[in-house]
Amino acid sequence: MWTLTLRGGARVTVVSAEWCDAFDVVTRGRVQLELHDGEPGPVVGRDAGFWLRGTGVRALRNPVRRTARVRGEGRDGGAAAAVGAAGHRGSADGP
Repeated sequence: MWTLTLRGGARVTVVSAEWCDAFDVVTRGRVQLELHDGEPGPVVGRDAGFWLRGTGVRALRNPVRRTARVRGEGRDGGAAAAVGAAGHRGSADGP
């Protein structure tokens, strides 16, 4: 299990191979799914659960100023490895 913290306005790119087995739940705030073509997708709020496998979502974005958190669980650690490798250590900074 891992937690991704998104500060206000932050955006994290979704690499499908790293998120493919992760089931994600918004535990704080709201998160917007950015669609494959760059268009804004749905905004999901607290307690919303979602899979990213096969959706074409290319990023997760925090559309508001308050910090958002997403908790995920996957067989291989899911996005935690990707976020850690990018140097975010479980969080993403805003613009």
